[in-house]
Parts: sequence; structure tokens; C-alpha cells
Amino acid sequence: MNSSFLKIFREYQELSVRYDEDHQAIWYYFSPTHRPCFSLTMLQEIRQMFQDVSDYFETVDKNAEPAIRYLILVSQVPGIFNLGGDLALFSKLIKEKNRELLFDYAKLCVELCYLNAVNLHLPITTMSLVEGTALGGGFESAMASNILIATESAEMGFPEIRFNLFPGMSAYSFLARSCGMLTAEKMIVSGETYNAKELHEMGVVHVLVDSENAQESVEKYIRQHRRSGNGRRAIQMASQRYHPIDHQELIDITEIWVDAALRLEDRDLRMMDRLVKAQYRKMSTENGNSFLRTRQDRRFYTHNITFPFLDWSGQTIMYDRRKQADRRAEIDRRKKTDRRHEQERRHDMTRLQNEDRRKESNRRKDNDRRKECDRREGQDSNLLNQA
Repeated sequence: MNSSFLKIFREYQELSVRYDEDHQAIWYYFSPTHRPCFSLTMLQEIRQMFQDVSDYFETVDKNAEPAIRYLILVSQVPGIFNLGGDLALFSKLIKEKNRELLFDYAKLCVELCYLNAVNLHLPITTMSLVEGTALGGGFESAMASNILIATESAEMGFPEIRFNLFPGMSAYSFLARSCGMLTAEKMIVSGETYNAKELHEMGVVHVLVDSENAQESVEKYIRQHRRSGNGRRAIQMASQRYHPIDHQELIDITEIWVDAALRLEDRDLRMMDRLVKAQYRKMSTENGNSFLRTRQDRRFYTHNITFPFLDWSGQTIMYDRRKQADRRAEIDRRKKTDRRHEQERRHDMTRLQNEDRRKESNRRKDNDRRKECDRREGQDSNLLNQA
């Protein structure tokens, strides 16, 4: 591994990158600092990582096998892939009528989607693994990959119409190419969220995997893909030639989005602000401050380590990430606890209902006995009167 390769794994604030040597794959994870959306920092870091990958390929001999064949986008936030653009920033720039910065942000989003769609102009395959919710720009970033893989529990959609806007960073272009203009416009205008199975039937999601073993399913798919990798990459190139993604088309559409955004009214911006608060609540109530650990975080094999520590890739690790909570295990424990509490609650309800039914049955029996006693006493009284 040369120095250009090791640069790919530099320290990031809102991105976590690991290398899977067995599958020649780089996994890069969304690791947002606050809300699970595309902050400017995250966008710049993804762009830097893309550049590092491109720089590495510049150093690889054309006759040699590169160390990278797959680039896989994932999220470290449990239950959330990505909720889209930075609505708080949008609202601020729109109120300030700052068209230049808004357009710069949009162009950066478009550039990343475009590079992902054309696999960085490199002999690699880009993939996205959607686990949980992907909305707006998060959905766009997933669709931009050569292959969109989603778990059965994943949900995706474009809510922008709720604040009188549309997804302008490539959604229309990708949707129209995958499922037609009519379906694309219907999805965008409805503002509805679709489950992964529906999107798979539409042709938007390419591969549907089990929610419990998502990353293992992706690795299995990669192994199948590699068996015919040359042919599949050739098909990928043919598809891009037949139905190419035009960079200028994406820029033109995002400029339409910028102009539309600057026409939003106060009520639209209030709705946008409410969605920002909802994103904060979703992040805090479901995930706290922890993320899922990547396999890169499990690379230490002994407790006798002092920091800073030089890892296998030559990168300096400043602290032991294992001390952070393993969010996946925590979620499993919480789910088991919730299930146990739910079972106990149902058991208690069933017991109380049975007791109520038993009491009601006993009450009815007592009433029937009293009525029978009253009837017999009446008969005895009649006999006495007749006598």
C-alpha cells in the first residue's frame, strides 16, 4: 500500500472510512456531528475522499490490479441513512437572499452525485447500502450510486413539496432514467415515503437484502459481482454510454432549484424550520450521541496499547474508539427489553381480563341462583296460599 492509498483514510469529522481487503472495497460511513443531514463539512470531506481515491489510481500501474474495486456508501446512524440537505442552512441563506452560497452548496451536492454516478471515472463500482430512512438529498445520494442496495425495512422519499420546493440535486434526472418521467414526477409531487420493496419493483432499488445481515449480504453480492467483474463493468460502461448522466443537466436543474428556493414565503420557511426540529428530535430520541461502530473500530487485538497508536495502515489513532458505546448492541438490548416489557404488559392485561371475566361469570351465577331461589320461594308461597 503506497502513501497515496493511505491518504484515503485520513481523519474526518463527519465521515468514517475503512478498507475491506478481502473484497477490494472502501466503505465510507456518514457520521454526522449533529443532525443526520449533509452539512457543508460532510460534503467537503466526501469530496476530499473522492479526490484521494482518484489520486491513488493515478499512482497505480495500468497493468497492475488496483486495491480498490468497490466504493460503498453507508451510514453509522442507527435507523437513518441520511435525511438530506442542511435545511437550517437553507433557511438561513434564503432569509438572507444569499444566492451565491446557496448555489455553491447545491453545486457541490451535484458534483458528488455526478462523480458517484460515473464511478469517479475510474474502473470501480459505486454502491449505496440504505438501512433505515433516506429522505431528500439522502435518497438522491443513494440513487447516484451504480448499485443501490436497500434493506427490506428501509424507507425513502422526497418530502420537499411539503415546504413548497422540489429535490433539486439530481433526483429528477436519476428517477426519470430509472422509472420514467411520469413516475418520477408522481413520486416528487406526492411527497410520500416508499418502502424498499416498492422501490425495488419500480427499478429504483437494484438489490433488496435482509435487514438483519445487511453488510454480510452486500459482501455476498460483491463476491458474485466479482466473478463476472469484467463483464459487469463493461455493461456499466455501456449503460453510461447509452443513457449518460450529463453534468450540465444537473447544474441547470439545481439552478432552477436555487431560484425556486429564493421564492419561498415565510410559511414555507416555517415548515422547513419545523422539519429541522423534527430531525433533531429523531436523532436524539432514537440514537442519542452514539453511532454504529465500523469494523475499523475493532482493529485492536490487545488491551496493552498506549495512544497515540500507529495502526496497520500507518494512520495515527489518537484514542481508543472501543470505549464508545456499541450502538448496535445497545439497540438490540433495548429492543429485547422493550419486547420483554411488552410481553409482561400483555400478560398482565390478559390476567386482568381473565379475572374480570371470572368475576363477571361469578356475578351472573350469583344472580341466577338468587333468581332461582326467588322463583322457588314464590312457588312455595303460592302453594301455601292455595292450601
